[in-house]
Amino acid sequence: MAAGKYDQIDVRILRELQDDGRMTNVDLAGRVGLTAPPCLRRVRALEEDGVIRAYHADLDATKLGYTITVFAMVSLRSQAESDLEAFETHIAALPEVRECFMLNGEIDFILKIVARDLQSFQRFLTSQLTSAPNVSSVKTSLTIRKSKQAPGVPISDDLLA
Repeated sequence: MAAGKYDQIDVRILRELQDDGRMTNVDLAGRVGLTAPPCLRRVRALEEDGVIRAYHADLDATKLGYTITVFAMVSLRSQAESDLEAFETHIAALPEVRECFMLNGEIDFILKIVARDLQSFQRFLTSQLTSAPNVSSVKTSLTIRKSKQAPGVPISDDLLA
């Protein structure tokens, strides 16, 4: 399904599950005005379509000892597809890198990195990031505070058929 292919119930299901992916199917069905079996069929269809990709727990990084969040802007020496893919493969293996986006423009990638403290981030930076093959430069910005975290995407009525 693509944008414009959903009815009001599908859109409500997506909103509800994005807000609380742990609710039972019975609770979800009640919230969207269905009985449990057709609600479950719709959820499974959304999953099979790849619209719902996974369910996650929202963990508190600080309570787990990750006190530092850093955004790193990475420039590569070469933007040949094989070099881009090699960098992405390297980054995929680093658990500290929580998100990675390829950009267009002066910076090739922006990474969201978590670390337990400044010293562990510094070790990660020098041993895993700046020393990675094809890395030309890395500019980092430590976050001060998080002002907003809205997981997923906006679920608006423009998704309606």
